[in-house]
Amino acid sequence: MTSTPQSAPLHRLLSQAADAVQGVREGRSLTDLLAKVPADLRPGTQALAFTTLRRLGSAEAARQQLAPKAPPPRVDALLLTALALLWPDAGPGASPMYADHTLVDQAVHAAKLRAPASAAFITAVLRRFLRERPAMVAAAERSPLGAYNHPAWWVEKLRQDWPTQWQAILAASNRAPPMTLRVHAQRVSAADYLQRLAALGLAARPLGPTTPQALVLDKPAPVSALPGFAEGLVSVQDAAAQLAAPLVIGTGLKAGARVLDACAAPGGKTAHLLELQPDLQLTALDADAQRLVRVQDTLNRLGQRATLQAADARQGASWWDGQPFDAILLDAPCSASGIVRRHPDVRWLRRPDDITALARIQAELLDALWPLLAPGGRLVYATCSVFRAEGQAQLDAFLQRQPTAKAHAVAGFTGHLLPLADNASQLQPPMDGFFYALLTKP
Repeated sequence: MTSTPQSAPLHRLLSQAADAVQGVREGRSLTDLLAKVPADLRPGTQALAFTTLRRLGSAEAARQQLAPKAPPPRVDALLLTALALLWPDAGPGASPMYADHTLVDQAVHAAKLRAPASAAFITAVLRRFLRERPAMVAAAERSPLGAYNHPAWWVEKLRQDWPTQWQAILAASNRAPPMTLRVHAQRVSAADYLQRLAALGLAARPLGPTTPQALVLDKPAPVSALPGFAEGLVSVQDAAAQLAAPLVIGTGLKAGARVLDACAAPGGKTAHLLELQPDLQLTALDADAQRLVRVQDTLNRLGQRATLQAADARQGASWWDGQPFDAILLDAPCSASGIVRRHPDVRWLRRPDDITALARIQAELLDALWPLLAPGGRLVYATCSVFRAEGQAQLDAFLQRQPTAKAHAVAGFTGHLLPLADNASQLQPPMDGFFYALLTKP
């Protein structure tokens, strides 16, 4: 019986991953689906599901060649999972997760347990794919779905927004992301923490002056392996997300400044603000009370305090005390198109009209929060999106509505930061895709 390093049988992982893939195809969040997987199977299931969802378009294009009439959903999900894992990986130094014969044998084993009548069908399809793999792959990649592993509307939107970079953005979205850390500046320097990692055999490197607290690990590691994680010495946060807090604080806010983190969950940026300036009077607001539990857990681990409120930021009358804020961070709900490499289900869950709906919410949030900002205050608008509708177009429209607002360009921080090696930060590996705008009120 073939197992992962966690000693979980591969056929069980394949079945769990297929359930997750089926759930995503039915419109459910992968995060929620993985939370229901038994703890001992979760790491392996996540690895298989992530790989499958990054190659789902290719797998679907191949399955349409092999079986034009789709089998029942449970069978189709297992078949697509197996095809995705059998797909050749063209990355440098890449090697398959499992040997072909092992993968087929274990997929058939899973089929016998989950849909016994389908075992012969699964066997025949996967064996044919292996016999004809080069031709099957070439044919699949002649379609946009098979070539880019994103929905056609998503591909077209990127092509319109970024005529010379859309293919590179799509390719970056299909790669596994780096694991980036944020060292707690009040407790330990990045250089000292780098030495602590090295002492445990964890190789990492700093990312430079734009993100002075950021270290990127050569290989991802569980947080339990990070020295001092439980004690709050370090957090996991992509370099792009680490730009928010410095933009909000700038050269420093006055002692006891009132700051609002308007869409705070899960709390990484909230915590970073307090790491940079512990004396802030910080309000962490989120519309979802359950998600605020995660914010409180993060603050507890880091030994920080903030006022947490569950409310819709657009409904100021229900939560605002009438005292203006010196600074506001609006990390607005968005398509998450800039972090799709970390959340490979997002591309399959989003629909074209979602972007319009999200852009409307973003505009409502900007309009609702602007009056809450004190004269001379600063508001940072952020989205983890690469779509212009959620970034520059949103900013331009706001400045039309609020002509007294002033937008400030900060090199390496503001504007569209694409998940490419040639973005303003020059980070290697590149950071997530984000948009930032810094606005001040006269």
